[in-house]
Amino acid sequence: MIMPPVFTLLLLSLTGLALLIWLVLLLFWGQFWRMDQRLQGGDLRAWPTVVAVVPARNEAAVIGASVRSLLEQDYPGTLHLIVVDDQSADGTGEIARQTALDLDRGDRLTVLQGAPLAGGWSGKLWALSQGIEAARAFAPDYLLLTDADIAHDRQNLRQLVAHAHRQQCALVSLMVKLRCQSVWEKLLIPAFVFFFAKLYPFRWVNDPQRSTAAAAGGCILIDPIALDKIGGMARIRDALIDDCSLAAAVKQAGYRIWLGLTPTTVSLRAYNTLGSIWQMVARTAYTQLSYSPLLLVGTVIGMTFVYLWAPLALGIGLISPSLPLAAMGGLTWGGMAIAYGPTVRFYGLNSIWALTLPVIAFLYTLMTLDSARRHWQGQGGAWKGRVYPHKS
Repeated sequence: MIMPPVFTLLLLSLTGLALLIWLVLLLFWGQFWRMDQRLQGGDLRAWPTVVAVVPARNEAAVIGASVRSLLEQDYPGTLHLIVVDDQSADGTGEIARQTALDLDRGDRLTVLQGAPLAGGWSGKLWALSQGIEAARAFAPDYLLLTDADIAHDRQNLRQLVAHAHRQQCALVSLMVKLRCQSVWEKLLIPAFVFFFAKLYPFRWVNDPQRSTAAAAGGCILIDPIALDKIGGMARIRDALIDDCSLAAAVKQAGYRIWLGLTPTTVSLRAYNTLGSIWQMVARTAYTQLSYSPLLLVGTVIGMTFVYLWAPLALGIGLISPSLPLAAMGGLTWGGMAIAYGPTVRFYGLNSIWALTLPVIAFLYTLMTLDSARRHWQGQGGAWKGRVYPHKS
């Protein structure tokens, strides 16, 4: 198959543009792909009082391990744990309580029975707000807001607090290491972190001179004074992407925030099937686009061009044949793999997985389209048996 010269020139121009985009991403987009933002610990003369608040709804499978990891923290200061049992039907609260008793640390745990969901609130934020209110009795210097499926490294809280003090941050958050064992997890979970970091480059988040703000809801250490100043959880009470909304509110109030990665504090949540990962992404993907059909179209076009064009150009170049087109397509795909490589290695995978990014991007694009479909059918935001209405 020999292509007309004009058509070949058009394909070369498009591929060159795709290559330029990846060069800009690699060199000028906050070095998002390096995966190098890590906690800097240290010792303090006096360790602040911390209250950890864990919202938990039907988390019997993981709450025991999470509570154990928090109660066994190697933290020199005072730490109290509040588990908010959010209308669970599986004995979540009782398992949390028994775990503390088994460790002989029942006095360091409060299991709070959550009130029925209030109107205008998302379930997690309603549970967190109740736990934060109960935490006031302990006069905490910091609140650790964490999910019920997180197993914390023994040094995690010590490092979080030390980093907050050293960097004078009102909010410090960690993107915990997600579970990556099944084939679908290996294919899609590292990319979830990669796409998040591309959307919110961690270095830009950590730069007080930039407006970029983000956090990872699984692990957030926050100064309660700063939280009160922004209006508490009521400020973001209906946000489905609550972690980034919280970070944005704190940074806009003039406080410094920090977001990084950890290889040792991990998520216990399993995503063994494509369907489970699909549900996780589709729940909020269209929310991230502000429910805008125009942004949806732009995202689909952008994802197709940035991630899928390179292997397509390589294939066309080999078939036509057009060695310049094939070479440029291969070079663009190689740049993509270079960018994805550190994320793949962070998750302990063979570097060959870095070449799968076009396939991954195709699947994530389908998930985003499905997220929009769910929104239009009034099913968006479904989680833990609840479907939340969203703003127009």
